[in-house]
Amino acid sequence: MRTSRDREIQNVLWSILVLNFLVAGIKLIYGQWTGALSMWADGLHSMFDGASNVIGLIGMWAAAHPPDEAHPYGHRKFETFAAFAISVFLFLACFRILESSFARLTAPSVPQVTWVSFAVMLITIGINLFVTRYEQRKSTELKSEILHADSMHTLSDVYSSFSVLIGLAAVRMGFPILDPIMALVIAGFIGRTGFQILFETSRVLSDASCVDPRLVREIVMQIPGVKSCHSIRTRGLENHVFVDCHIQVQPDMTAERAHVLVHEIEDLIKKEMTEVVDVVIHVEPDAEHAIH
Repeated sequence: MRTSRDREIQNVLWSILVLNFLVAGIKLIYGQWTGALSMWADGLHSMFDGASNVIGLIGMWAAAHPPDEAHPYGHRKFETFAAFAISVFLFLACFRILESSFARLTAPSVPQVTWVSFAVMLITIGINLFVTRYEQRKSTELKSEILHADSMHTLSDVYSSFSVLIGLAAVRMGFPILDPIMALVIAGFIGRTGFQILFETSRVLSDASCVDPRLVREIVMQIPGVKSCHSIRTRGLENHVFVDCHIQVQPDMTAERAHVLVHEIEDLIKKEMTEVVDVVIHVEPDAEHAIH
C-alpha cells in the first residue's frame, strides 16, 4: 500500500525524470553534431540520470507493497536495490565514456566550439543545480535512499559539466586534445559517485547497524522494572528500522507483568525514534538478584 511518503517520492522522481531527459537530449544532440566528445559524454551521463529515475520509480513501486508471507519484513529494501542499480548504471556510463575517450585520443579530431556550446552547458548546469538542491532537500525531508542516491548522481553531473566547459574553452584556444581528456575526468566523477552509492547501499543490504545502541539503551532504561539492556541490534533503512534487544528484570516478575513491560518498551522506543517500525525484546531474569 502506498503511503503519502511513497507518493511524494514518486512525484519528485517523475518531475526530475523530465528535466534529466531534457538536459540529456540537449547535450547529446549538440555534442554529437559538433563533435565535442566531452559534451556528448556529459549528455550520456545525464541520460543515465534519467534512467536512474526510471529505476527509482520501479523500486519505489515494489517497496510500497505491504508485508506478506514471503516477505514478512516488508519490501522496503527494494528502494535500496534501486539505489544499488543506479550505481551499476553509473559504472556502465563510465565504461562507455572511457571507451570513447581512448578512441578519440588514438584518432584525434577537432570539435566545433561556438558561443552556443557554452550557452548549452551553462543552461544545463543551472537546471542540474536546481535538481540537485531540490532532491537533497526532499531526500532529507523524506529520509529517502533513492532520492539521496539520485541527488549524488545529479551533483556529479554538475561537476562533470564544469569539466566540459574547461574542455570547450581549451578547444577554442587551440588545444583540442583536452576535449577527450575532460571526458576522462567526467568518467572519474561518475565512477567516484558510483562507488559512494555502492558503499552506502551495501551497508543496508548487509544489515549493518543503523542506530547507535546507546540511544536504544537510554530509552529502554527509562522504564521502571528494567535492570539492564544489552545485545542491542538494529538494521534496515534510515526511515524503516528494526530493533532487537535483551532486557533483564527481577526473577520474580510475573509473565503478565513482563508482557506489559515489553509493550511499554516497544511503545516508548517507537515514540522516541519514529523511524523504528518493529521492536523485538527478549526478557531474561536478573541472575544477580535471583531468590535462592
